[in-house]
Amino acid sequence: MEGLASEAASLAGHLKLSNLCWIYDNNHVTLDGPAEWSFSEDVIARFSGYGWNVTHVTDANDLDMLGRGYENFLKSKDRPTLIVVDSHIGYGSPHKQDSYEAHGEPLGEAEVKLVKKNYGWPEDAKFLVPDGVYDRFKNGVGKRGAVARAAWNAKYEEYKKQFPQQAEQLNRMQSGQLPDGWDKDLPSFAADPKGMATRESSGKTLNALAKNIPWLIGGSADLAKSNKTNLTFDGAGDFYPDQYRGRNIHFGVREHAMGAIVNGMTLTKLRAFSATFFNFSDYMRPSMRLGALMEIPAIYIFTHDSIGVGEDGPTHQPIEQLASLRAMPNMLVLRPGDANEVVEAYKIILQHTHGPATLVLTRQAMPTFDRTKYAPASGVAKGAYILSDAPGGKPDVILMGSGSEVSLCVEAGEKLNAAGIKVRVVSMPSWELFERQEAAYRESVLPASVSARVSVEMASTFGWERYVGLKGKIIGMRSFGASAPLKDLLKKFGMEADKVVAAAREVLGK
Repeated sequence: MEGLASEAASLAGHLKLSNLCWIYDNNHVTLDGPAEWSFSEDVIARFSGYGWNVTHVTDANDLDMLGRGYENFLKSKDRPTLIVVDSHIGYGSPHKQDSYEAHGEPLGEAEVKLVKKNYGWPEDAKFLVPDGVYDRFKNGVGKRGAVARAAWNAKYEEYKKQFPQQAEQLNRMQSGQLPDGWDKDLPSFAADPKGMATRESSGKTLNALAKNIPWLIGGSADLAKSNKTNLTFDGAGDFYPDQYRGRNIHFGVREHAMGAIVNGMTLTKLRAFSATFFNFSDYMRPSMRLGALMEIPAIYIFTHDSIGVGEDGPTHQPIEQLASLRAMPNMLVLRPGDANEVVEAYKIILQHTHGPATLVLTRQAMPTFDRTKYAPASGVAKGAYILSDAPGGKPDVILMGSGSEVSLCVEAGEKLNAAGIKVRVVSMPSWELFERQEAAYRESVLPASVSARVSVEMASTFGWERYVGLKGKIIGMRSFGASAPLKDLLKKFGMEADKVVAAAREVLGK
């Protein structure tokens, strides 16, 4: 019934994925009771409409009919297959007055004995494997499996001799390694006060990486031009029905299924990425949570990361999403502060093999820092780093932020320095990476002796308390956004350098 199944089935039918077979247990029951209480659609007609090959097995116990259903699937070469199997679910204890109430409950020792008695099985035997079962398995599926495995290994050895380069790529994929030179020709961005949106620098970096990594593949939920995730180098191509060579997948407006599909591709050892607006991560969250639970290196790219979306208004302006994804176990979240931090973020993501990564990017342009004046962007690998420091490394106040607000901290820091207040600016693109650093490093960036701290982020303030402490101030969003030009929004919500200066003076008692 859930929408995800419809999203996935629709795209599978469109792409004519003939290796895909779903088995629908048509048992007419839900957890609450009879399925007719909540469900009456014609599933066969719906899947036929999706372009699937649909087979109906009217009795789950008819093995010959089931066999014909599977054979029908194997013969179908131009579409996915749905096998609808009519069955009856057995419910708990026959002594329960309401059988639905017992759904999912264990039978209990007495009931188990009754079932065994009914089948003529020894009533007191536990974990009993009758004589002959092991031999039957060994001489049946065991023997077939051993023969099939030996044949496959022999075939793969032939393949390695005939196609050594591709075999080497397969080996690297399966072991989670990257190809030699995977990070060559990555862009380096010159200092620029106007700069560019991080979605732009992301697109350039992603193309360079995909050119170097043949198994880096993905796409967007109908927003590739906005997300800047189109792979445009020669040979990238598009993934179309009956044309499965392309590297650009068009997921359509199917965010939930997109996340699930990217997880599935990642499980096959591809490095797969998805992309959409950050606010629509809400649609993807169940898939993202499973990716984190499975500890797989799926890549979730999000653009339009704040109220910087402007006139699109509060329905498209993410507020709580950043904090909620930071709260998700095993999810690596990166919100880079300029174009060169984006490049470093991608380096981290591609080498991150035991969990998914969320990359959060801006729609609006932001300055590209002069790295001869400020610390190298390689500090991103530590999660947080000192971008600029007070003389002697002894600041009066620490300004910290992520993404587009790092430049606000820099601008405010320059004004405070001019007024004789010593400032440290800290870029914090990834809380998770920072928390993994040794205590000594964390103390060197955010020394306990400096309690005057201000954080700046165009998102929910939730969580920043751990870094600013009881005496610090948090500049962030405490409401939903609004529909207005970007400059008006920044003024309305206090995302201006003068507001940061005022907050710094306040925590300093000046």
